[in-house]
Amino acid sequence: MMAIDINSLRLRAQLLLRRLGAPACLALALLALGMAAWVWAWQQRAVAAQLEARPLPQPALAVVAAAAAPATASENLARFYAVLGQQRHAEQQVKQLFDLAAKNGLLLAQGEYKSGYDKASRVATYQVTLPLKGSYAAVSQFALQALRAVPFASLDELSFRREQIADTDLEARLRMTFYLTDMPGDAGVAP
Repeated sequence: MMAIDINSLRLRAQLLLRRLGAPACLALALLALGMAAWVWAWQQRAVAAQLEARPLPQPALAVVAAAAAPATASENLARFYAVLGQQRHAEQQVKQLFDLAAKNGLLLAQGEYKSGYDKASRVATYQVTLPLKGSYAAVSQFALQALRAVPFASLDELSFRREQIADTDLEARLRMTFYLTDMPGDAGVAP
């Protein structure tokens, strides 16, 4: 019996649609879609209103208290000296650069080295200039890895030179400065 009612309703709907024509059917479909979109937008507006009505979470008091207390000058100076490298390990850092160059497939001729010392800040510098030969990608990857491996170094210069446009390998010159202390740990803090 249910099958007869469904078939009867389907037949009546088909007859009604044929009597109304295609433009009227399209108008009814667009009306139904518009109503559905309006109902959906109304629900989304209600959800947005609920979200706006919720109170914002309060920050933890410990975080606020920690941010409120700035470090003293001596603490900042101690942190500065703590991140510097040790002067006695400068050659090991240079060896690490040579190892990274070999790992990246770069040809590395003998570099130039220059040391210095600033009495006022009690910081030693060790400047390393390395002539490299390889692809651009390998040189740039090497430069990034070198800065990660030696966090107390600065990249002062990175220059490229290519003899001909068709050459795949280029010559590069990389100059880094290591900032070092001769005192282990926090003993390098100036009085």
